[in-house]
Amino acid sequence: MESIAFHVAEDIKLPIKNKSAYRQWILDTAQAEQKSIDFINYIFCSDEYLKDINVKYLNHDYYTDIITFPYREDNVLQSDIYISVDRVAENANDYDVPFEDELRRVMIHGLLHLMGYDDHEDSDIAVIRAKEDFYIGVFPQ
Repeated sequence: MESIAFHVAEDIKLPIKNKSAYRQWILDTAQAEQKSIDFINYIFCSDEYLKDINVKYLNHDYYTDIITFPYREDNVLQSDIYISVDRVAENANDYDVPFEDELRRVMIHGLLHLMGYDDHEDSDIAVIRAKEDFYIGVFPQ
């Protein structure tokens, strides 16, 4: 069963407008990468909420835009993906891109991590950035 859900934590407004378009985009991305989805929960939250998770579960005392919790390590994706809308908005401003574009980049970045793509080495960063750009480009308009 493919379940892609969008949730909010605290008093955050859901930052996506067309949930069905996002669901289809995520499903199409997984299929293109030869993965299937059992469930993925995208949880949108504030900077402070995500920092608390970062400290509690990863022992990192800093802000981040996304934390992905994979529950399986095979071709079937199960995950909770936390995204700070505060951080996405700040990054969009810093990079002079629309909020929606930066949100899509962060959402697909987390999905690509689930699929085994990494961003620790320069060569890995180049690959994941190219994948992000490609999948952002095929988002249904």
